[in-house]
Amino acid sequence: MKPDRPSFSAVSERRFRLAGKAIIEQHNPYFVPVDAQKDLCERNAVPYVSFAHYDYLGLSRHPQIIAGASAALHMLGSSVGASRLVGGERSAHRAFENDLADFLGVGGAMTLVSGYLANVTLINHLMGPRDLVLIDELAHNSIFVGAKSGRYDYVTFAHNDLDDLEAKLGELRASYRHVLVVVEGLYSMDGDIPDLPRLVELKEAHDAWLLLDEAHSYGVLGATGRGICEHFDIDPKRVELTVGTLSKSFVSSGGFICAEGGVVDWLRFTLPGFVYSVGLAPATLGSAHAALTYLRNHPERVLELHEKSAYFLNRSRAAGLNTGDALGYGVVPLLFDTPQQTMLVSQALMEAGVYAPPIVQIGVPKDQPRIRFFISAEHSFEEIDRTISIVAETAAAAVDSHPTVAVAAAGH
Repeated sequence: MKPDRPSFSAVSERRFRLAGKAIIEQHNPYFVPVDAQKDLCERNAVPYVSFAHYDYLGLSRHPQIIAGASAALHMLGSSVGASRLVGGERSAHRAFENDLADFLGVGGAMTLVSGYLANVTLINHLMGPRDLVLIDELAHNSIFVGAKSGRYDYVTFAHNDLDDLEAKLGELRASYRHVLVVVEGLYSMDGDIPDLPRLVELKEAHDAWLLLDEAHSYGVLGATGRGICEHFDIDPKRVELTVGTLSKSFVSSGGFICAEGGVVDWLRFTLPGFVYSVGLAPATLGSAHAALTYLRNHPERVLELHEKSAYFLNRSRAAGLNTGDALGYGVVPLLFDTPQQTMLVSQALMEAGVYAPPIVQIGVPKDQPRIRFFISAEHSFEEIDRTISIVAETAAAAVDSHPTVAVAAAGH
């Protein structure tokens, strides 16, 4: 007799509910067709602005970037058609990677079709039996997936707590052949950064390797957008590996890995996520290279971003909103006490033409719902003021109508 098991549909429905389906049953703020939303706002004379996209430098619709994508598309076609190893590459691939490595001050760079894939494939490829991966507990999901998918151990340390990391290195280092420490350059859920000078000293003292995920810090940190090493005036060659994405400041899609030139040469022939994946499409490559060229020629764009980000942070705190540990570089979260309050604020913003979806339950602990605001150099001070005003008023109204909900205290 066959056992009575639930159907596939029933299992998926149960998992959806455990993930928080009830939160979106009355109002679903996700998967909004933002182009249609923008058109609707404009037809109704409502000013539209998005704080949901990590176009930190405001370049996604810049004529130079669109022209770069268009030129590559017309010259090289819509696809490269194969893995670069077996199907050959376009000269534009290596030209972009060389320029990127030169700009970032690293030995070499290689691009992949996915930033998420870069972490998953790289960590698994680097580490093996008798190795250890030490990860900040708030690192990106792609880092944890990479760490869990191999035949090595992984251990977390408390977020940005280098005393905890030092203690774990002292306790565990001697038991392993290789140790890889993985952190982010800018944490996109909290808007804070690690103490890189001490981190470099720790990994060197304990003969460990360091992997920096700079997905959100390239183009954002440092006076010219060269990332957290520039921010702290650290020679990037002291860091074994960095990973970046092309979907943030480089307004395209895909990922890249930076390391010494010889390391990159080895990875080109052996890294599964590169060897068995197609190369970047020409239009993707053209837009990313155009954005890199623009950033190199216009470092003042980064300073504009810093100014707008600091303004958003300071105005939010002045309004009594909780910004957590955010430092005011590119991303500033506003934390709320309950998912319901978070959803109400997001809905009020949407109705006013401000797109900023909530983050509740999925992606953050259940007791830390928030709305992340990605700041762009293109945002105006007026847009920032209007947005913060809506958030503060709606949060206060939610408290008045639901006495058990308290307005989040001001952050640090």
